[in-house]
Amino acid sequence: MSNLKYVKFDRVLLKGHQEYNEIWVQARIAEDPAILGLGELILKDKERMQPKAGRLDILLQDPESKRRYEVEVQLDSTDESHIIRTIEYWDIERKRYPQYDHTAVIVAEDITSRFLNVIALFNGFIPLVAIQMKAMRCGEQMSLVCTKVIDQMTLGLDEEEPEVVNRSYWEKRANKDTVQLADELLALIHKFAPPVELNYTKFYIGLAQEGRTNNFVTFQPQKNAIRIEVRMSKAEDVETQISEKGLELTDYTKWGTYRIHLSKSDVEKHSQFLMELMKKAFDEGGR
Repeated sequence: MSNLKYVKFDRVLLKGHQEYNEIWVQARIAEDPAILGLGELILKDKERMQPKAGRLDILLQDPESKRRYEVEVQLDSTDESHIIRTIEYWDIERKRYPQYDHTAVIVAEDITSRFLNVIALFNGFIPLVAIQMKAMRCGEQMSLVCTKVIDQMTLGLDEEEPEVVNRSYWEKRANKDTVQLADELLALIHKFAPPVELNYTKFYIGLAQEGRTNNFVTFQPQKNAIRIEVRMSKAEDVETQISEKGLELTDYTKWGTYRIHLSKSDVEKHSQFLMELMKKAFDEGGR
């Protein structure tokens, strides 16, 4: 039988509390950002001055992905000014530091159903997380319990299957040589995923595995090159490797893909690297 003893915690409302106030909450989050449930983040800044817009409560950063989190703390219930301020600070930071991805974070004691609806309207357009925070006391001990109420929505591709076309459609739209590059890249994929085949659609050439869509990589032949989109988590080392190879990395899209332009010589010269990159995408999610 377990020797653990049941202990009852009492909730403490922080709004108006003399000792456990907003400064105390900010200090606890700064000491241990993990309590927010957003991962192993590090503190970048606290009470960060914003040009003509006050101070951002807390700025956190993911040391691996380099994503930054603009965190605003609200005691009591969320209100209009809190939401506006959070989004404003997020917008200022993303414009000042566009090299990072940014997420707005609202932390409040009570996120009401009314404001859940309002916040949900932004989610998917503004990367926003809402966290409900409760202060709990047991004797002389105080703790903060944080629950993620709204998570950042990752925008994905349209769930509807795009219109199916044939190879000749792409040979006319681009040309035979660049469509041939898709064949060459498919041959590299076959070294680690033999059942995969090309799936010609109106917007891109995707992949199918055993009759089912499996677009861990998609291809878009153009007149003089081919654009590939490799679906995988954003990582600084991947971007560094792409840059060191001299490949043209256009961007990391909101759909979670690296968009890369390749010439015929790129495919020939960097076939091993491209195979490893596509295999990494397959291993990560292309099952």
